[in-house]
Amino acid sequence: MFRLEEVLQLPPFGMDAVVKRELYLRALADLTRHHGERCAEYGKILALLGYRPGSERGIEDFPFIPVRLFKEFNLLSIDQADIVKTMTSSGTTGQAVSRIFLDRETATNQTKVLVKIVSSLTGSKRLPFLVVDCPSVVKDRSLFSARGAGILGFSMLGRDPTYLLTEDLEIDYVALEAFLSRHAGEKVLLFGFTFMVWEHLCGALERAGHRLAIDGVLIHGGGWKKLASLAIDSVRFRKTVHETTGVSTVINYYGMVEQTGSIFVECEEGQLHASIFSDILIRDPRSFLPLGPGNIGLVQLLSLLPTSYPGHSILTEDLGELLGIDDCPCGRKGARFRIHGRVKDAELRGCSDVQGAAKGSDGT
Repeated sequence: MFRLEEVLQLPPFGMDAVVKRELYLRALADLTRHHGERCAEYGKILALLGYRPGSERGIEDFPFIPVRLFKEFNLLSIDQADIVKTMTSSGTTGQAVSRIFLDRETATNQTKVLVKIVSSLTGSKRLPFLVVDCPSVVKDRSLFSARGAGILGFSMLGRDPTYLLTEDLEIDYVALEAFLSRHAGEKVLLFGFTFMVWEHLCGALERAGHRLAIDGVLIHGGGWKKLASLAIDSVRFRKTVHETTGVSTVINYYGMVEQTGSIFVECEEGQLHASIFSDILIRDPRSFLPLGPGNIGLVQLLSLLPTSYPGHSILTEDLGELLGIDDCPCGRKGARFRIHGRVKDAELRGCSDVQGAAKGSDGT
C-alpha cells in the first residue's frame, strides 16, 4: 500500500503534473481499497456505484463521497479502540457537524504535512506564536472543533503560544503587551480563523481606536462566508489587517476538517495551490463530469493523508474554478484555483443514493 513516507521529504510544490498523476493513480487505488475493506458503509457505497478496481484511466475516475455524509454517519476504517482524536466541523447552533476519527498515524501525518506546507512559505524557523482566539477552544485534546484543530496544528510552527482573546472574545491587552515585550524586535506568527481575525482583532482595535505595530506573518482561513455577506474581499481584508496591526504578510488558506493537514495555501499571486499531498477537481453540478480550467463547478478534494477514515476523495459543497496547472508565476507547481463560495442550500442531486447506500438497504 502507498505510504506517505514516499513523499514526505519532497518539496511540497515541486512535483510536475505527469509525475503527480502516476503517484495519485497508485495512491488513490490503495486508499480506496483500504477503506472499502475496513469501513462497512464505504464498502456499500463502492458496491452501489459499481466500482471496479483497476478500471481508472485518471484520478477523476475514482469514486468520491459527498462531504455531508460525515455529518450523518460515523465513517471510520479503524477499531474504536484506536481512536485517539475526534474532530468536528464548525456549524451554527442546531446544525449537524462532521465527526472525523483519527488514529495516531493519521493524526501524526496531518501535523507533519501541515508543518511541511506552511513552513515552505514562512521559513523553517519557529516564530513566537500569537493565537487570535481564546484558550478554552483547545482544552479537550481528544475532541477538537475545526478551530481547535487549526490552532494545535499551526502551533507546531511557533513557540511561546499566547492567546490574544479572553473567554469573552475581548482582546487581552495585558497578555498582548507582555507577549510583544518578550519578543521585541522579533518577527511574530499570528494564526486565527478569518472571521475571528476580522471581528475580534481588527474590528476590536478599530472600535477602540488602537493601532499595533507588529512585525509578523498572519495565517488565516475559514469564515469567508460571513465576510462575503459583508462585502469584504481578500484585498480589503489584507489592507485592514495591515492598518490595524502592522502585519504586512497575510496568508490565506483553504481547507476543511474532513481533510485536516493537506491544506491549500495562497501564494504571492493570490492563487490557491494544491501541494503534492492533495489535489483538486472541479465537477459540473448537474452531470458531475470533470470541468477544465475557466469553468465554475463543485469542488472535489483529494488527499493522501486519511487512513483512519474514508476522506481521501470528497465532494464539497463549495464552488470553485480551476485556473491552471504547473503554470503559476510564483513558480510553484500543482493545480491553482479560486473558490467562489458555497452552493446555495447545498443539496446535491444524485447524492441521495450514496446516502442510502451508507445506511444499507434495510435502512440501518
